[in-house]
Amino acid sequence: MVDRPDGWFRRFACVVSDAVGTHWAFIVALAVVLVWGITGPLFHFSDSWQLVINTGTTIITFLMVFLIQATQNRDGKALQLKLDELIRAQRTARNAFADLEHASEEELKRFEKEFRELRRRGQPAQRAVREAVAEAKK
Repeated sequence: MVDRPDGWFRRFACVVSDAVGTHWAFIVALAVVLVWGITGPLFHFSDSWQLVINTGTTIITFLMVFLIQATQNRDGKALQLKLDELIRAQRTARNAFADLEHASEEELKRFEKEFRELRRRGQPAQRAVREAVAEAKK
């Protein structure tokens, strides 16, 4: 498999995301805040002392937003592909639902209205699926 140009970032984002999602990362962050708090009297709770924690946490938060978003985007795409495969594998499922995340707002509202109507009529699941498939073929 050829390494894509963004491969290094993907790997880095996944490793960092996995690492900061552990209890150890929380313990380290808590320790940093405790050390900072304990050193307050030593620095007379100065503006510089407060600026250290504010700047550090702001920078870390700013960078983590992008790393976590990158991993979430990748996980979301993988999940959508898995769901698409399950939909395509079912004979009675409508393939229109595969790739639904790219549907227009109008299409989503139409599907929502259709399913609301099916639920309102209280049809058994199998019959509702058959009717939905028949409607899609029209």
